[in-house]
Amino acid sequence: MNDATRHSKEDIARARAANLSRRLFLKGLGVCVALPAMESLIPARAFAAAATAGAAEALATTASGAPLRTAFVYFPNGAIPAQWWPADDAADFVSSPTLQPLADCRQLVQLMSGLDHQNAYGGKDGAGDHARANGTFLTGVRMKKSATDIHAGTSIDQVMARQVGHLTRFSSLELSCDPVRRSGACDSGYACAYQYNVSWKDETTPMAAEFSPRHAFERLFGSGAHGERTANLKQRQAEQRSILDFVMEDARVMSSKAGSQDRHKLDQYLSGVREIEQRIERAEHFSAPPDPDTETPPGVPASYVEHVQLMFDMLLLAFQTDSTRVATLMLAHDGSNRSFAEIGVAEGHHDLSHHRNAPDPMKKVATIDKWYVGQFARFLKRLDETKDTDGKSLLYNSQIVYGSGNADGNRHTHSNLPIILAGAGGGTMNPGRLVKAGGIPATNLFLNMAQRLGLKDVTRFGDSTKVLADV
Repeated sequence: MNDATRHSKEDIARARAANLSRRLFLKGLGVCVALPAMESLIPARAFAAAATAGAAEALATTASGAPLRTAFVYFPNGAIPAQWWPADDAADFVSSPTLQPLADCRQLVQLMSGLDHQNAYGGKDGAGDHARANGTFLTGVRMKKSATDIHAGTSIDQVMARQVGHLTRFSSLELSCDPVRRSGACDSGYACAYQYNVSWKDETTPMAAEFSPRHAFERLFGSGAHGERTANLKQRQAEQRSILDFVMEDARVMSSKAGSQDRHKLDQYLSGVREIEQRIERAEHFSAPPDPDTETPPGVPASYVEHVQLMFDMLLLAFQTDSTRVATLMLAHDGSNRSFAEIGVAEGHHDLSHHRNAPDPMKKVATIDKWYVGQFARFLKRLDETKDTDGKSLLYNSQIVYGSGNADGNRHTHSNLPIILAGAGGGTMNPGRLVKAGGIPATNLFLNMAQRLGLKDVTRFGDSTKVLADV
């Protein structure tokens, strides 16, 4: 339980007595922000809820009725192109040095070449390729270059979540292995919000990603030991509902006393409160979540290897329990200068990426690239070993993008991005091959994925030109 959830009714009463201090008012609302996942393991219950909501046409399921999951995994600083792409005469599309870890799951993987993000290039905005790489990756739009006046675009995962998110406890799940920075300038005058987020609710609102494996697990399944979590979740939900009632009562009092400008601000604030209330009501339509017979993970492990693996495990659990069907995981922000002592690389990743074609730093970057692919391959293997409701694997019933917003980190290019599409989309995709898209917007691929989820009316997104059909 975080600090906000420890606020009691007395805290809110004191806030009222102190003329509704805005600080305590916000803290009181903060109790309601992190709602628990209370997911039914029986997909039919979710389907029934969707039908009740009049959304049967967007169930986002496979032909067999199993849920179709979508995820976007981001890795930083591009890749060494000569080590990433297979040779022209290669018999195997994952035969390149960097992609070798994917050999065992090659039949459920597509290597996508020729996908670009032209809006990530500098143009008149100049430097700032790392911030643009992150911010453009799932939006396809050009970031406004400012440290304070943020303007990006709705990301494709959130477009999907708006249509299918009502089917699960969480409309989407955002995870990161980097602590999130929400303010200030991070890259040549670009806001940190661009560089530390890949998921955007709208043009000005990034979706804050969870950095702690423990917090992610407790959000999904509740706090405490195995056998205690369901009761703890119910208690926390009751407390959230109670405090929400107090907040709404205080808001009504404040509204009657506020001037016109403050009432406008309060209306904006209460729209968020009402959204939280809707999330609580949606949660009450589902039965209690599963209680995995496993220990709650640590907060943030000292080992980056363990941290990455735990966050992939959280994503696996979220899909396995149908807690969400749309997710993002940022392994590190673009421009990350993390070192990798575990694999013998002491220098910073970003520093090495500007190798100027020197053999030694290029070799070290390729080692890092391969390590990241290895972690992704481990995740895919576990997905493929996990049976879904239809007897197929979770990987078979998924569409998962793994990629970076930079292509060649040395030159800061954004054409022919290193992108992999894993999964079979429930049997609707044609994996096990190299796809040569021929220099088109990466958003064309995202359109395909959105329509595969049932969003047939989404015909344009970001800088897309048409749906990439050959997937």
